[in-house]
Amino acid sequence: MINRLLNHLEEWLIAFLIGAATLVIFVAVVHRYVSGIPVIQDYTVQINLSWAQELCIFMFVWMAKFGAAYGVRTGIHVGVDVVLRKLSGKPQQYLVLFGLLAGALFTGTVATLGGNFVWHIAQTDQTSADLEIPMWWVYMCVPLGSSLMCYRFLQVAWSYSKTGELPHHDHGHVEGLDAETEVGAKA
Repeated sequence: MINRLLNHLEEWLIAFLIGAATLVIFVAVVHRYVSGIPVIQDYTVQINLSWAQELCIFMFVWMAKFGAAYGVRTGIHVGVDVVLRKLSGKPQQYLVLFGLLAGALFTGTVATLGGNFVWHIAQTDQTSADLEIPMWWVYMCVPLGSSLMCYRFLQVAWSYSKTGELPHHDHGHVEGLDAETEVGAKA
């Protein structure tokens, strides 16, 4: 139940951030070019979109941190597995578990250090240049995203230790397409 809720939250957050950032960039670019038209220029000059670039950068950073956790869960991260493919049996299983647990240790460390950094920066009055929001809001993506990624590494390691299967991404599979095909075949 909690995993399913976390999965949906992760997917919705990533989708919202990329969609909103795309919309903000589109509006800012259209505004820039429309501001060059003499008739419209008087109206568009009054609209200040200088904050758009900074907001998009922050949104893409948050999206990347949570997207990395999504990548661990779904198995879409690129990895070098030349040695791993040469092994089989227990040595291969131990090496996979070592890699997953090392990833969990690393991301757990980043989450802890990131949390400490956010705590200290929250004690200051530092704000972003254009949006003037507290910078600790921006940096919160480091402990949150890294904690989620650590959890995903541990989740995959636990699943692998029980089933021997790693998540893998099928590039030919389109989410929801199989269900539509089955409904169409029944009709």
